[in-house]
Amino acid sequence: MLKMYLYPLLVVIAASSYGVVSTIIKLAMHSGYSVSEAVTSQFFIGFCIALCIFFLSNRTKLSFNGFKILIFAGVLTGLTNILYGHSLNYLPASLAVVLLFQFTWIGMLISCITKRQFPSRIEFISLIILITGTIPAAGLIDVDLSQIPFQGWLWGLSAALCYSLFLFVNGRATKNMTTSNRLVWVSFFAFIMSAVFQSPEIIWNGTLFNEGLWIYGLALGLFGMIIPVFLFTIAVPKVGLGMSSILSAVELPIAVMVSVILLSETVTTLQIVGIAIIILGMSLPTMLNRNILSVENKAVKQKVKNKSYMFGEFNKHSS
Repeated sequence: MLKMYLYPLLVVIAASSYGVVSTIIKLAMHSGYSVSEAVTSQFFIGFCIALCIFFLSNRTKLSFNGFKILIFAGVLTGLTNILYGHSLNYLPASLAVVLLFQFTWIGMLISCITKRQFPSRIEFISLIILITGTIPAAGLIDVDLSQIPFQGWLWGLSAALCYSLFLFVNGRATKNMTTSNRLVWVSFFAFIMSAVFQSPEIIWNGTLFNEGLWIYGLALGLFGMIIPVFLFTIAVPKVGLGMSSILSAVELPIAVMVSVILLSETVTTLQIVGIAIIILGMSLPTMLNRNILSVENKAVKQKVKNKSYMFGEFNKHSS
């Protein structure tokens, strides 16, 4: 029973960590840093933290088992943040979040293709509810979308696709490799991606350590790299990609709530309604599965009770 809730909870915590990232990047921008500099600091410090965790928790050497999978996981992690950053250059933040949020149905689609089966009725209903709550939760009811350039849509949906693929790849098991070992390689390749396409010069020109960017990099590294990758690695193989995509929908409500708390952004009644719908959609499978499990447990107990009664009657007549 504990494991039934533990792994879904880990997915929710991991996705919630991602929800904090956009607000931290906005705080870094308010302090005069660019999105590119913030993302680079995120993956560089995230890689440094991953190394420290590995050397403190392991006495063995780094393993190279399943190396190809980890390359893809790291590259997709870096690409998701890079593409999302590009989308912000063309889109309002609310629309960029909505496009990234499309990973919910994309992840479900990937799960259906790889498993060669349709989603369950519960998963399908949850997905419809999640999509319904997305627009009001992001505050897009009164936004004019006619002037949005095509590049913005392309970057935003590409980020959603990369995030879905990251969840899929990160759910693949690697034999004989500890979670901390895996975290090192994923964070390393994510950093390489950011170093190639973002602002690696912050590491040696003094911006990162002398001008205070490391404070934001530390927060981004923890919430945008270490916590989610570590927890997704543990939980996604247990929960499954389809259900993980649904549970990860908590990212959007968390992003809205954190921006209200730290950035003093206003939240409308419609947004609150949308957030409530999203929470309902992601909670529905867990609640229904709990009810099903409860019914099954009662049936099993009744079956055992009936067998015990029949056995007792048999012994009674035998004697």
